[in-house]
Amino acid sequence: MTYRIGMDIGGTFTDYVLLDEDTGQLRLHKRLTTPADPAEGALLGLRELLHRTGLELGECATLVHGTTLVTNAVIERRGARTALLTTRGFRDILEMGHEQRYDIYDLFLRYAQPLVDRRWRLEVDERVDRDGSVVRALDVDAVRQQVRAMAETGIEAVAVCFLHSYRNPSHEQAVAQLIRRETDLRVSVSSEVVPELREFERTATTVANAYVQPLIDRYLGRLERELEERGFRGRFYLMQSSGGLAALDVARRFPVRLLESGPAGGAIVGAYLGRQLGLADLIAFDMGGTTAKICMIQGGRPALAAEVEVGRVHRFKKGSGLPIKTPVLDLMEIGAGGGSVAFANRLGLLQVGPHSAGADPGPACYGLGGEEPTVTDACLKLGYLDPAYFLGGEMELDAAAAEEVLRRLGQALSLKDEAAWGVYNVVCENMAGAARVHIIEKGRDPRRFPLIAYGGAGPLHAVRVARSLGAPEVIVPPISGVAAALGFLVAPISFEFSRSFPAELRSLVWADVEGLYQEMEEQALAHLRSAGTEPVRFEREAEMRLAGQFHDILVPVRGGLEELRRNFEREYARLYHDVLPGYEPMVLNWRLRALGPDPDVRLPRLAPAADGHPRGHRPAYFPEAEGFVSTPVYDRYALGVGSEITGPAIVEERESTTVLGPREHLQVDQLGNLRVNFAD
Repeated sequence: MTYRIGMDIGGTFTDYVLLDEDTGQLRLHKRLTTPADPAEGALLGLRELLHRTGLELGECATLVHGTTLVTNAVIERRGARTALLTTRGFRDILEMGHEQRYDIYDLFLRYAQPLVDRRWRLEVDERVDRDGSVVRALDVDAVRQQVRAMAETGIEAVAVCFLHSYRNPSHEQAVAQLIRRETDLRVSVSSEVVPELREFERTATTVANAYVQPLIDRYLGRLERELEERGFRGRFYLMQSSGGLAALDVARRFPVRLLESGPAGGAIVGAYLGRQLGLADLIAFDMGGTTAKICMIQGGRPALAAEVEVGRVHRFKKGSGLPIKTPVLDLMEIGAGGGSVAFANRLGLLQVGPHSAGADPGPACYGLGGEEPTVTDACLKLGYLDPAYFLGGEMELDAAAAEEVLRRLGQALSLKDEAAWGVYNVVCENMAGAARVHIIEKGRDPRRFPLIAYGGAGPLHAVRVARSLGAPEVIVPPISGVAAALGFLVAPISFEFSRSFPAELRSLVWADVEGLYQEMEEQALAHLRSAGTEPVRFEREAEMRLAGQFHDILVPVRGGLEELRRNFEREYARLYHDVLPGYEPMVLNWRLRALGPDPDVRLPRLAPAADGHPRGHRPAYFPEAEGFVSTPVYDRYALGVGSEITGPAIVEERESTTVLGPREHLQVDQLGNLRVNFAD
């Protein structure tokens, strides 16, 4: 038998999926994350999973891991002491940014602080022109003195980012060789991390890569040692933000590619399950203990973006964080998670998030010392959660503690019994509103997209969010509570490359473009072969705009220049209604994605319904019923193909719970998905 394990370390819970590839059988596990040392909790949960299944780690062929460690390190500023070597005159690019205000009405505007103190942003005498020609030769002796001074003062990592190195990386490569030869410092060079134009984004990304590199190296080193001591001899992969897997050496060199590692697994499994159902277009809705995210799935694939922003000063204001140029699934954070704290703001109004109670101390009902009301406390008070069946009964919730913190919240808001519903309703409406804006900005109509829900808290809120969006259907897969971990097991090995070669289409020579792609494809072959696979397909895209404009769109590259022009005009017109006459399209960056084969994962089909009766009733709150009503509670594992339920109802499984209102109807399909439709 061949076994594979997916392990997703989230902000509140760590999720596990063990897959028997011969039978398609899945074993699931979930435990609280240990924020002080995520590896400790991850390894403990892995041992618990194997003990339950009676397996040894040596029987596992593949382990795929996703983590929020990189994101958390940047947000919490827990990375290495980092220095920046840059072209003379550019040391302040990290603070100058775009020289634009992300909120023109905020008189007290703040920006994310750079990851490198100004005293360790050092200037180097060198200069390369935009065509790659050397204007000023590199002063190697001066660099050597700077590097020695850094090594003596506790610097752990160095980012090297010289002007126009994406066209001529020779100066960066010479400095990197010097640092590696004469010191033990970690070094990241922009011509390897992100060989693209735009100095601010390129510098910020290279600095972020250097900043987290020592941390990731120590973390992965520890995991490798621990797994080897426990008998693991299989392949160990990391999930990248782009939705593909990477070998450990790639993750160590480019840790910035792991920023959205965990959430990417959810989007991948959403697309995978959609294909199983014959649905090419979906809204993937992932709500865990800390955040909620959505991803548009179109044509059976999640959308891919070229940039992500991290460490925002204002959580939902674009431009207030650090721009990171790395391939990433186009995930949009739309709201709070189960641990998000509810409070009365300065105006005396109810607000939920962005602060989260996390795993430590967690919501008040966890009984671990939390003293603030959270979304999970509200769900427990409303009767949506069974305190004796949380995580399948492994973790009992404290209903009295939840009631007490919600009572205090109600007093602060001058409410009596409505505080819990207020928390639940506010978070659902906030998520629906943010999702609606995101989807419409993509040029799509949310009323045409079914919503597939997963994450520990996703099914708890999905039906109300979908109703507010006008979505035609909600789909809750059988492994919804740990879906991201399954996503790790259905993702291919992949790697993305990019090159800046800006030019208007009318001046391009297609042979130059083909030469650029051939070079990237040769690099791709080396990367994927080192990870133990061969590329089965290459996907080409270009970042394009009309000459003189500022924002880019991604356009598939197929055929020659004329087809590229048609593809651009078609996508531009879809987004902006029409193409402006008299402006020539131009390309800034050329992108290549190399993918290995998709894993052959076949999930077992469900048996026909045998028992569709509820296992009990409990009071649950529904405003349509004007308060608490006796609500039937169903065991999801007792439902079979064809089972039908009319709300109000609650469907429980070990890792999650689905809530139906009085106007919803549910049916179970052949793959065990709960298909929820609306009566009006």
